[in-house]
Amino acid sequence: VQLQAFGGGLVQAGGSLRLSCAAHGIIVSIHVMSWYRQAPGKQRELVADINIRGKTNYADSVKGRFTISRDNAKNMVYLQMISLRPEDTAVYYCSAASSRNNYWGQGTQVTVSS
Repeated sequence: VQLQAFGGGLVQAGGSLRLSCAAHGIIVSIHVMSWYRQAPGKQRELVADINIRGKTNYADSVKGRFTISRDNAKNMVYLQMISLRPEDTAVYYCSAASSRNNYWGQGTQVTVSS
């Protein structure tokens, strides 16, 4: 199983980025797909997730600014981020969870400058 996250980068405050997660070895439509992030010196936190029915859930800090979506045909998950803030700076990780397993991908760095 491989979850490949990409799309991070350096952006100014107020800017936008779209993160992508390409899944290999699992089917995203039958997993709870999530984006987590970890800032320096802080614990990893859930940013957003989407369940097998397509129901989404967001951390309060990103509601209204981030949107998680899933493309079943491409077996990919996305995180559209707008109105980025310096406090959104972190390594963002893609995760896939089922009742039996929990998979993590490598992170992608997002840096928001003020």
